Amino acid sequence: MSNPSRHILKALLAMAVAVGGCSASHGAPASGSATASGHSTAAPPDVRVADHTYQVPRPLPEDAPGALIAATDQGPDQQTGAAHRWTVLYHSVNAHHADIPVSGTVLVPRGAPPPGGWPVVSWGHGTTGVADRCAPSQAPNLGFNEYAQELRTLLGAGYAVTATDYPGLGTPGMHTYLVGADEGNAVVDIVTAARRVEPNLAPTWFAVGHSQGGQAALFAANAARRVPGLRLRGTVAIAPASHLEVMLPGVIAAHQPSQLSFALYSLAGLSATDRSVNLRSLLGPSAARTAAGILSQCLGGGHTKLTDASTEQALPLSGEQLSRVDGEMGAYGDPDRAAIHGPVLVIQGSADQDVPPRWTDAVVGNLRSLGSREVVERTYPGLDHDQVLGQSVCDLLAFLGAHGGRPSANCVPYQSDGG
Repeated sequence: MSNPSRHILKALLAMAVAVGGCSASHGAPASGSATASGHSTAAPPDVRVADHTYQVPRPLPEDAPGALIAATDQGPDQQTGAAHRWTVLYHSVNAHHADIPVSGTVLVPRGAPPPGGWPVVSWGHGTTGVADRCAPSQAPNLGFNEYAQELRTLLGAGYAVTATDYPGLGTPGMHTYLVGADEGNAVVDIVTAARRVEPNLAPTWFAVGHSQGGQAALFAANAARRVPGLRLRGTVAIAPASHLEVMLPGVIAAHQPSQLSFALYSLAGLSATDRSVNLRSLLGPSAARTAAGILSQCLGGGHTKLTDASTEQALPLSGEQLSRVDGEMGAYGDPDRAAIHGPVLVIQGSADQDVPPRWTDAVVGNLRSLGSREVVERTYPGLDHDQVLGQSVCDLLAFLGAHGGRPSANCVPYQSDGG
């Protein structure tokens, strides 16, 4: 669902050893009310979409992170147990401190809120693709059945859920795939945006994510200090993406053309944040045409255009080019280059062949060495990248409950529903 597959594991592990431990309408939007940040929340316009791209004002009038651009009340959502669902567009900030639009989903449990309001889980999704049609907010199951299942469990346990699409995924421009600051800010700012469509939310919130979203949650833990009116009580990173500096060499060395999509997504994400990285110039005309076809598809679409291309043909980068691009990917996206202050739970399946357990161990070690004093890692024997979601859910709920969330009595792990 979100990182290179088992076919390139050996090559990626070899690279890891070499670098050591481094590392989307109907109905009207809800009426607004006053928020913790003091902004007026007059009812925003409805969300509009054309050819899978949400429509935003051009130029975008500047506003504070978390301010609503548009919102549509979707009503009860059957995929998540009849939770109330909104699609939102909101302001966020990218890695270069620019005001940007981001899309996402807000889900609120049925029934009366608890005293003080619903605590919030801000969910970071794993890789779905980089084209606007791949935005989870435009999918009934939020991208994958496993994710709808996970969010249904969180909602049933008494949490409201916010689920960002991340910058450029559903909104104009290329998705800044695996650019940690962009993702982390989007995870944080949708919590503020949610309070402007649903007043019954508590200031207590948690950052939780899987794979790409695990990486995003770790970045959100530090970005949370930007919003002092809200209280981040804990972070959960499930199989977080890491070691980005060895992705391209590992894919090339593995000689598995079917796995090139993640490398191309990563290059596209880097080009969106660093305009000096031009895909056509970097790849050449032939490989750039192949890349454009892949970038227009969502994960799971088969990527048939790659089956006849070798890794060297699809990624014709010189050693110097690889070195530069690898370094930038790591600098923008490795989640273990700064200490995280506050409780962190890292979840990993021992049979994960998408995010190698060894990498996650290194991330935990690096965070601790930087001064992260409350990082706990739990490894689940025999579980792969997706299986670990359902089997770890009780430990996830217990962690949230122990850090200011809801009680988690009578929890039963479940088998993740693929699709």
